[in-house]
Amino acid sequence: MDLLARVPEQFLQTIAGAKGGMVLVDPAEMAQLVARLATPPAIAPGGSAANTTAAGARLGLPATFLGKLGNDDTATLYRARCLAAGIDGSRFKQGALPNARCLSLITPDSQRTLRTCLAAAMTLRPDEISVEDFRGCRHAHMEGYLLFNPALATAVVDAARAAGCTLSVDLASFEVVNAARPWLLDQLQRGLQVVFANEDEIRALFPGSSDYASLARQLAAHGTIAAVKMGKDGAWIARGAELHRIQPVAVPQVVDTTGAGDAWAAGFLFGYLQGWPLPAAGALGSLLGAETVRHLGPAIPETEWPRLRAATQAMAPGPSGL
Repeated sequence: MDLLARVPEQFLQTIAGAKGGMVLVDPAEMAQLVARLATPPAIAPGGSAANTTAAGARLGLPATFLGKLGNDDTATLYRARCLAAGIDGSRFKQGALPNARCLSLITPDSQRTLRTCLAAAMTLRPDEISVEDFRGCRHAHMEGYLLFNPALATAVVDAARAAGCTLSVDLASFEVVNAARPWLLDQLQRGLQVVFANEDEIRALFPGSSDYASLARQLAAHGTIAAVKMGKDGAWIARGAELHRIQPVAVPQVVDTTGAGDAWAAGFLFGYLQGWPLPAAGALGSLLGAETVRHLGPAIPETEWPRLRAATQAMAPGPSGL
């Protein structure tokens, strides 16, 4: 569950870790951080892959989620919110600890800095993952934060491949890439169909001074579709010899960037899974990412989805079915 708090720039100077990154904390550290907030945080279901799944379901993709809930009221609320978004909740697993929480510290420039207490989510074990968890699915999307547990990440991709799924991964954070770069490079050789990265993440994966178009090509050279997201500056998408510049969608006011990359991935995957050309899929990603930053938290309000679904139908390059 996301805890969303607006803080002054000075607040970040009192905690360890780089601005814009994600650091894992234990329950005591989480309690201390929340206690220091000037006002209680807003609450919204979160988690990178869950955000993407929820947005995809809102667009009309049949979607399920594999993860581990806790044993508390937060877990009950989380499950209820997922079901309300149209997500199949039959593959949730139940843990003995409280539900995972992520504190999103939002500075006046709308940048978010994350502190995550994984709690029950941390207890998900490789031996709990099976091919049956992916039965009936054609694509599996995984968040990069899972790579902090490489054995679990390997169990997930192995089971998904065995079930016949294509795979995408969102690198999630430059800290993730720094910790898991060998795993990522190995899995690229084994086959990842789509990789999402922002500016910091792609530079962590391929250190150097290349421009983002060149970095997208470098990632695509590993046999994947490379989607390099650059926030308000749009994105680059590369596949084989293809290279596409995706223009940003301008918004009158940025409220909160939390979840924007997750929504971008949802829009792209919606188009990709229906065989849209890459520029069209990227344009839908840009639309959803821009909509997300207009609101507090990672979820686009329900009132906005009829308009977004109509816009998606208008953007479709031809007849398509789910």
